[in-house]
Order: sequence, then C-alpha cells, then structure tokens
Amino acid sequence: MRYNKFNKTRLATSLSLILGATISPAFAQEPAQAQGAEDVEVIQVSGIRSSLIRAMDVKRDSKGVVDAITAEDMGKFPDTNLAESLQRITGVSIDRSNGEGSKVTVRGLGPDYNLVTLNGRQMPASSLEATVASSSRSFDFANLASEGISGVEVYKTGRADVPTGGMGSTINILTTKPLNAPGMKATFGVKGVIDQSSDEGDSITPEFSGLYSNTFADDKFGVAISGSYQERQSGNAQATSGGWRTFPGDINGWDWGGGKAEWGGLIPDGDDAYQNYPTADDVYSVPQSLGYAFHEVKRTRTNGQLVLQYRPVDTLTTTLDYTYSKNEVDDRYHDVSAWFNFGPSTGIFSDGPAVAPIIYSEAFADPGDLAMGAGKFATVNENKSLGLNIEWQATDNLQLELDVHDSSAESKPDSPFGSNNTIGMATWVRDVTTGHFDTPLPVLEIAYPDGFNGIQAEDMRVTGSSFRNSQMRSDITQAQIKGTYVFDESIVKSIDFGVSTSEVKNRSAYSNVQQDNWGGLGEAGDIDLSAFSLDSIGHHFDMGGSDSSLLLQQYFRWDFDTVRAIAAEKYGNLGQTGDCGNSFCSSSVMTTDRRTTEEQLAAYAQVNFEGEWGDKPYNLSVGVRYEKTDVTSRALVPTYSNIAWAGDNEFNLVATGDQEFTELSGDYSNVLPSIDFDIEVIDDVVMRASVSKTIARPSYADIQGGQTVDALIRIDGGTGQRGNPGLKPLESTNFDLSLEWYYDEGSYASVGYFKKDTKNFVGRTTVEETTFNLPHPAQGARYAEAVAAGAVGNTAIREYIKQNYPETLDANGFILGVTGDAIATFDITIPVNQDDAKLDGFELAVQHLFGESGFGFIANATFVDGDFDYDNSSLGEQFALLGMSDSYNLIGFYDKDGLQARIAYNWRDKFLSNTVNGQGLQNPTYVEDYGQWDANVSYQLTENLTLFVEGLNLTDEYTRSHERNSLQLVNLTQTGRRFNIGARYNF
Repeated sequence: MRYNKFNKTRLATSLSLILGATISPAFAQEPAQAQGAEDVEVIQVSGIRSSLIRAMDVKRDSKGVVDAITAEDMGKFPDTNLAESLQRITGVSIDRSNGEGSKVTVRGLGPDYNLVTLNGRQMPASSLEATVASSSRSFDFANLASEGISGVEVYKTGRADVPTGGMGSTINILTTKPLNAPGMKATFGVKGVIDQSSDEGDSITPEFSGLYSNTFADDKFGVAISGSYQERQSGNAQATSGGWRTFPGDINGWDWGGGKAEWGGLIPDGDDAYQNYPTADDVYSVPQSLGYAFHEVKRTRTNGQLVLQYRPVDTLTTTLDYTYSKNEVDDRYHDVSAWFNFGPSTGIFSDGPAVAPIIYSEAFADPGDLAMGAGKFATVNENKSLGLNIEWQATDNLQLELDVHDSSAESKPDSPFGSNNTIGMATWVRDVTTGHFDTPLPVLEIAYPDGFNGIQAEDMRVTGSSFRNSQMRSDITQAQIKGTYVFDESIVKSIDFGVSTSEVKNRSAYSNVQQDNWGGLGEAGDIDLSAFSLDSIGHHFDMGGSDSSLLLQQYFRWDFDTVRAIAAEKYGNLGQTGDCGNSFCSSSVMTTDRRTTEEQLAAYAQVNFEGEWGDKPYNLSVGVRYEKTDVTSRALVPTYSNIAWAGDNEFNLVATGDQEFTELSGDYSNVLPSIDFDIEVIDDVVMRASVSKTIARPSYADIQGGQTVDALIRIDGGTGQRGNPGLKPLESTNFDLSLEWYYDEGSYASVGYFKKDTKNFVGRTTVEETTFNLPHPAQGARYAEAVAAGAVGNTAIREYIKQNYPETLDANGFILGVTGDAIATFDITIPVNQDDAKLDGFELAVQHLFGESGFGFIANATFVDGDFDYDNSSLGEQFALLGMSDSYNLIGFYDKDGLQARIAYNWRDKFLSNTVNGQGLQNPTYVEDYGQWDANVSYQLTENLTLFVEGLNLTDEYTRSHERNSLQLVNLTQTGRRFNIGARYNF
C-alpha cells in the first residue's frame, strides 16, 4: 500500500473506496486532488486491505442483506476458485469435487435453490452425472477461473430488481468494464501447480492468465480483454460401499426353504454367529460391497472475455461483451472391491436404534469373485455468453438501460467412447470376506482358499462393461429494460422499474450400453497379460487409525484402452451395441431425452425513500416483482401397441420398438414483494430489517413431459411414472434482522437473525391414468364369457380364450387385448408440491484491521436450525431439507510494505445430502463435518513484479459420508495437498 501526503479522514477514504466498489472493484483508484485544495486525502490502495474495505462498503450501502468479495488488485481474486472465495462469506458453504469448490449452499438451502447471474444476467447451467441425465439447475463454479473476476455479490434477501430463481440467494459475478477505470492497465500471471494427490501426473503443471484494459479517443472508447489457461493433474483415493440395505430388527434373512424372503437380511453362520444382535426395536443395515478406487484426473480450464465500450456523449454508454469458458476433465480410475451376497455370515454390531456392523463377515461355499475395474471418464463443459448493454441518461432525473444477452451452457462427452466408461474384470479367489468398519477408513479382509499362491493375471476375465453417453445443454435468451427516476428534494429518493422477457431451454439426454456378465466372458487368459500390473492398496491412503495390515495388499491395474480393444474384438456383439458396432462403446440413441422450455415474463417496481427519523438517517425500499412462467416439457418414451397375457397373473406390454416424444405443459405466476429498511441508530451503527418473498424452480426431471410405464403389469393394472410441468415453484418468505457496527476504517462487527418459511417442496403421489390407451385382455367380453361358461381361475380362463379366440393370440401364444376390452389403468407416480419447512438461524461476523500495523482478521459463523430432522430409525419415506449445516471461517492476514500473508480455516458441520442411497433405497446420506486450512504469501519485489506461493488443504484432510450410522460408510475421499508458485507482473 502506498500513501501520498494527506490529512486523513475516514469519510474521505470511504467515499473514494465506495466508488471503486460500486463501479469497478478490480481497479485501485487513481490519485486525485480536489480542485483548489492542497491538504486533501489522496490514497492509492491495493491488496488485502483495500479489498476488504471495498467489500465492507458494499455491505454497508446495499439495500437488504448483501455480502461481497472484491479483487485485491486487477487479476488477483482472493482464491483460485470462486466457490472457495464464496465460502469465506458468512452463511455460505460449498460442496467440493476433486478437492475444488464446486457448488454453494447459502443459509441451509442447497445449490439448486441459489441463482447465479453474470453482471446481473440470468446464466444457464449444465452438469453431468455419472449414471443418469442431470436434472440440476445449479451452477458449477469449477468452470470459471477467478483471474478475470473483479467481484462477487451475494444477495441474501429478495429484491424486486433481482431475477427470480434464488430462494436461498442470488450470486452476482462482476467483470471489468474499461470505461469505469480509464487509461491503460494490464497484468500477466504465471503459476506452477504442484498437486501432491497425483501418483502419475506431472510434478508441476502450468497456469497462465492475462488482463488488458485501455481507453482511447479521450476515453470515449474502451477495450478490455482477459484470458486464462490452467492445467491441473490431480488424483484421489476413495473407499466406497455399494450402499446399505436396512431392515427392522426382527427381520431375519432369506429363507432358503421357501418361506419369508428378505434378501439382505442376516443369516447366521453357526451358533453365536452375531454379537450384540439387533433388537426388535432397532433397525439394522448390512453392506452391499466394500472397495477402493484410485483416480487420476487431468483438468484443463480455458476462460476468456472481451468487452468493448463506446461512450459518444456523457449521457450514453454502450457495452458489448462476450464471455467464454471451457472446462475439460479426463478421469482415469482403477478399483478393487468385493460384493456381499447376504449368505451365511458372522458379525459384531453396534448399539441401536440404528444398528450397523462393526465387523461383518461372509463365507462362500465356492470361491467368490474379487472384482477389479477400470474406467475412463472424459467430459467437457462449455459456457458462452454474448451481451449488449445500453445505458442512457435521458434527463437529469431519468436513467434508462437496455440489456440483452444470448447465453448457453453445454456438458457433453469428450471421448469417442462416451462420457463415463467402465470395464469390470474378476478372478474367483474369495473364501471368506470380512469388512472392518470400526475405523474411518474401513478395511476389506480377504481369506483365500487353501493352497492359494496369489492372484494371477492369467485368471482374470471380463465380467461386464458400461459405456454411458450423458449430455446436457441449457440456453437462455433474455431482454431487460430497466429504469430509475430520481426525485429532487423529496422524501421519495427514486423509483426503480423494469420489465424483462426470457426463454430458457434445457435438454438433458442419456444412453447406456451395459453388459452384466458376472460369471465372466470367454476364457481365462483371453486378455494380453502385458496389460496387467500389480499394485497395492496401502500406499494410496495416509489414514492414521486404520489397520493397514489387514488391507488387501495386491490387485491388478490394467490399460483400459488395451482391454477395451481386445474385449471389443472377442466379445463385441453381445446383443446391445453402441455406435462403433459392438458392446464396448456408447450409443447416440438416447433412452432418456428431456427437453423443457420455460418462457418467463417479469415486471417490477421499487420505491426508494430516504430521510431522517428524528435525527437518525434511514433508507426504505418497497418493491414488488410480478413474474409469469409458461412451461412446455417433452420427453422421449418407448411406445407400446398392446398388452399380452403371458401367465396366470402376468401381463406384458408389447413394445413397438420405437420411441416418441410426449408433451405436457403448465404455467404459474408469482407476486414477490420486498421491503428493505435500514437506519443508523447511532453513529456508524446500522440496524437493518428486510421482508421478502423468493422462489426456486423445480428440477428438470420433476417437470419432464415423459410418461413411462413398467413392462410387467397385473390383472388390475400397472404402474409407471411421469413428470409434472404444472408444479409450482418452491417459495420462501424471508425475514431478516441485523445490527452492523462500522467502528473503524475496514473494521466492523455484525449480528443477524434470519428466518425462512418455505413451501411447495416436491414429494410424490400416485394417480390413476389410462396411459397409452391399451386394451386389457383380462378386462373384456372374452373374459366375462369364459367366467359365464364356468371357467374358474386364470388358468382355465386363459385356456378358454385360447381355444375360442385363437385369432387374438400372438406368435408366442399369448392373448392380446382387442377392441372392446377395457382400457388398462396404471398407477402413475408423479411429483407434486407437498411439503413445507421452516428454518432460521444466526449470522455473526467480525472484520478488524489493527490500525496501520498491517495485521487483521476475519471471523464469522452461521448457525442454522429447522423443523425437519431425519429420523434414522424410521424406514419410511421422509422429507428433509438437504444441505443444512452450521459453518464458520477464521482468517488472519498481514498486508504492509509489499508483503501479504493470509491463512484461512473454513469449517462446515455434518449435513444431509440425500434421502435415497445408491441402490434407490430410502436411506439417508450424511456428509461429515469438514475443515480445511489454506494459506498464501506474496511479496512485491518491484513496483510491477509480485511473487507468490499458495497452499491448499495444508493438513491433508479427507471427506467422508455415511448412512444412518457413522459406521455405514458411503464414501471416503482423500485428495492431498496442493501448492501454487508463481509471479504476477503489472504494466
């Protein structure tokens, strides 16, 4: 930080910095002196201190509850990832993917309930899931580099002029505009990334970034261009289970004699097989599998933005901008696992009421398979946005703004074989399989048959494969007209108004070419032995407290491409083929294809008052937003021509072999009021109160137009599923009250209370429909005639119809429905608005600068509570709000004389992430509490050159999730530490 001579006043400092925060937070302000004054404060600030002051001023001067982060200098956002910066904000928590921040939760409401905008524009979002077509609306911050970002604003309360869709918050990303900071400014950065999590990647990978901004023709024309290129090679080690099966404590296992069948229950292997057996009042769970996976990931991220501005006269400014981002992810993995078959077992169990095994062991009559898989995931996410903005100061009092943009987000495979490709192999060597679940990292113990001399490559056989093709694309075209009219000498300061129209198109599609051949394909030795190499599990994990001596020491890794090519040649045509003509590549023939169009029309008005209550200055804003949404949703479904009576009480749908789109529609409208009030109750102490109503839209899967039915039906009808475009949006009524004390330059303390009354959460119900209008062969005149003729029971009735109506039989001798038969009914499960919930919480924050010493700290915490706890001892379907958790942040820093240092600790408590597990069963998944230390140090070597080093996850923490009991591992992932070393040059 450099100071010119001045007489210091805090007011002058704040006014200078407010301009930087509200116009272009990336740029430090140029020194300037007021005309005719000599001892006037002139300050040029940069670094951590200036960033925090600007962000504080945004918070203080905003309507409602707003928090912000601004760049320390041009091209220098506080963290390398936007989500990781956002988590420093009070009330914001993040989800991580491969050790990087990915999606955000705000005040207990998860990623799908938060809207992301770019310079105030509603942005599309796309993402891929491994096994299904994604239906999420949440934005993935991993797609954006932070170098081109000047600031981020988080609106925690609703405002009339803010686009809808963020029930939890609206997060606005800000980029640079050259005319807001005239003159030439440029920066170039180079960074080397050292990721200790990778076993196979380069020891250091490059990152480059550059920004250039300049104005010409007496500052009438401006150009800003930014770009970044980043490579990261990383790895992670995971322990996983295939999900858990849960039963009441009085349910035993499968009765092999033909009695009550509960597959997945407990079958004792001899007397006293179990210790601490579950009681009738408990529920207990058993694991489907236990295994380990090791990933090597290469991520290449390219970002760029071009901004052109023209201001021919002072009252007119036009801005044309184009933003582009591309994120390519290549993931190679190997795994080893053992499935439990729920046969005779022994075990030691925990106490109830949600009982889980501490040790669980199964013996096999014949050796079981030791499964080893390999996969290649290759995806690319691409985002594009082209926008035009025109600002016109029509009169001294009236300002108008036109903004239009066309934006897209697309996620798709980046491989000729598909987005997610897996091949499984196995060798049959398991005699006794034991899972030890009493440590954070569960241990798989294998006992081999007598005389076993180790696993052999020549015994390996292909057991299955899956080649998935997932795609998602979202497009938004939007036009907005905004205006502000400012009054002269009136208690009404201004009126804001606007109207907007937008069209949001979303498509998510999916296909899967899958083969399950658990007994193995071909013969042992079919695969070239040179493709295999031995590896051990133990060296991939650094987990104190786990008994590594019990870890399976060896498994085979192999080259995926080699094995795929051999398998395609030897076993390629297995009945389900992909685009390459065999079973070992993906297919472009989609089995799931959802296409939704949402047309939105909105209008808003907001009146802003400014005055004094007694001698206390206050601001009051009262606004309302009206929005109407029309939904048209189409989905691809298989079609059927008839129903065939195949067995006594078994009726099969007769497929045509074709697919067609079915279309459904819906609409809704919302009136969303907002009131924001703040008053400076004493000098520098602001009390703030807000009431608002906000919405979030249902997932694309819930509003899909498809209606599908299950292939096997009964005499009284069938079952099926469909979407519901008529769903209302999720709605929240928000109450906020806060007290903020701005007691010194860059220093403040605040306490806030928030409450959200939410409704319209989506549940499921069943309706009766005559889907596809198919005649039921057991509900017509032929059936009635057979009964009248004395036929008793379905067997006799079927024989009567076959003998008397042979022309109604198909080639297999099954009875078909005919005209005159009653139309079959189906119990169709559909999503409906069903559940309401309440949550509230407190936010505490302190930011303090220790005078001119250079030292400072930030501490904040959020405590969230709700009325929807999940009951782990209940087996029924339950509603619960996902993502709700407490969190806190501690940040200490030093910024003086060219030296900057910062250390940050972020912690998030345990939260519920899902209510259905990987097997589709009603089991909750909890993500355990997680804390991470990050640090960075930089030194300004010369006026233009700065050197820096950054460290992330310094203590090598791992993430872990479980089901009803902490012993029930779902996933444990260890990623390792990451260091960045680099330099930045400012011109």
